[in-house]
Amino acid sequence: MPNLTPYAVSKLQKIEVLLLACSAGGFNVLFNMLKVFPGGLPIAIVVIVHRNARYETNIEESIMTKSHITVKVAEEKEPIRRATAYFAPAGYHLLIEPDHTFSLDISEPVNFCRPSIDVTLQSAADVYGPAIAAALLSGANQDGAQGMCAVQRAGGLCIVQDPREAAVKTMPEAAIGLGAADLILTNEELITFSRQLDTYI
Repeated sequence: MPNLTPYAVSKLQKIEVLLLACSAGGFNVLFNMLKVFPGGLPIAIVVIVHRNARYETNIEESIMTKSHITVKVAEEKEPIRRATAYFAPAGYHLLIEPDHTFSLDISEPVNFCRPSIDVTLQSAADVYGPAIAAALLSGANQDGAQGMCAVQRAGGLCIVQDPREAAVKTMPEAAIGLGAADLILTNEELITFSRQLDTYI
């Protein structure tokens, strides 16, 4: 079981949404986390993965058959519901609106990425405030670090994959370097955290 601090536990008791973000090297851990989330989870999951819109991927389909919660691509104006993992579609920034719906944006890439982790995290922090948690996994650039700072400023919980276990440590190290890591978890701890998430909420 992850060694969660009293601060982290108190934050988790209030969350309404968990954001998971990764780029290069992060998909296996992300996949394993999504496989073990309990069914009926009383929060929504929002997933941002860097991927190129020019190439067809089947990420959602590959996870859907293994997960206990609903897994799908986020759609324009779609209401955000519990026990569902929404993936940012390739080629779009994913924004969260004040009425807790999604909007898709095709403005310029941020950190050379669209979807951008920073954009979604900042948007979610603005809407959910302290009722948000975010986990940043492996990746080859610094996208996500500023977004984690936004989550932290809003009073949310910031979880970062231990860089020593990340396939590519640039992304988690960038968040840690900015002081935006309330918890630094190993791969095994991230999986256990996901499996037991409903016991914290």
